[in-house]
Amino acid sequence: MHKHGLVPGSFIPPLEIRQIRDLMRYRFKLINFKTSEINRVQNSLTVSNIMISSVVSDKFGVSSMNIIQHILDNPDDTNFDVSSMLHGSMKHKTKTIVKSIQGNLTEPQTDKMSVSLDHMESIEKHISDIESVVLKLVQPYLPQVELILSLPGIKDIFKAIAILGEIGVDMSVFHSQKHICSWTGLTPQNNESVGKKNPSVFHELVFISSLYWYNAQMLRLKVRIVLTSKCAMSKLKNVGVTKNRLLRLLIICIYQMLDKNEPFNDELYKIDIHPKPKRPYAPQITEDMAIRYLETFGYQIPDKRVIT
Repeated sequence: MHKHGLVPGSFIPPLEIRQIRDLMRYRFKLINFKTSEINRVQNSLTVSNIMISSVVSDKFGVSSMNIIQHILDNPDDTNFDVSSMLHGSMKHKTKTIVKSIQGNLTEPQTDKMSVSLDHMESIEKHISDIESVVLKLVQPYLPQVELILSLPGIKDIFKAIAILGEIGVDMSVFHSQKHICSWTGLTPQNNESVGKKNPSVFHELVFISSLYWYNAQMLRLKVRIVLTSKCAMSKLKNVGVTKNRLLRLLIICIYQMLDKNEPFNDELYKIDIHPKPKRPYAPQITEDMAIRYLETFGYQIPDKRVIT
């Protein structure tokens, strides 16, 4: 079949798109490494009974890091002035924060945290370097990036670039929206190994950024999204909407936007949250139906043939 040209070729994006995809996947891995180091630092704080994370919303913000760094540099200093390290909106939490850091940070934990924090700083620099290279490569595709950024929930330019790197900009290579859903791994399939389901790359790169818009839809019992005037409607009939279906809606939106070169149009995605009034039930009652109905109340209806 291949000899006679009967085997269709696989979709291979252009070189520039492949380079963007490779760099964005590497960036995603670096972010995962950074997250791992954050978890290690938090673990060291927890086992040392330093519970600053239960008081402040961002345990790696400027104020929190000033306190943590002082503890690392001066493990024996337990009565330092915390208020001077806090910004204005956190001053009222001074007493609570002082109580939360009355732990015991051992020397091994101190060394571990120092290594993790240094590694985090190094990873952040590498991420910044990768982003600089990506921004240069993506210059020819900025109009398409702007289209993706017009979608609610996609506010980070690097999320938009990640999507672009996975599907490209030419939607003509996909026969239909069903085709692109299948290509991105968003159709029902058995993708499991040793009892573990393996999500697609599109799952990993995009899902978190898509939650902003679709969480609002999950809270409604009935959601109706009109993709285009010629496109079919999709109804979410209950709250138990799967992650796969949400991502499928997202990729269909992006497919339509890139294919038609149109930004997201909120008027096409109106959600009717008010139930429509029920129409009064007015069935067509035949003569025989009316006679049977009256007979249920005890009326005796003479045979119409006798009357005639």
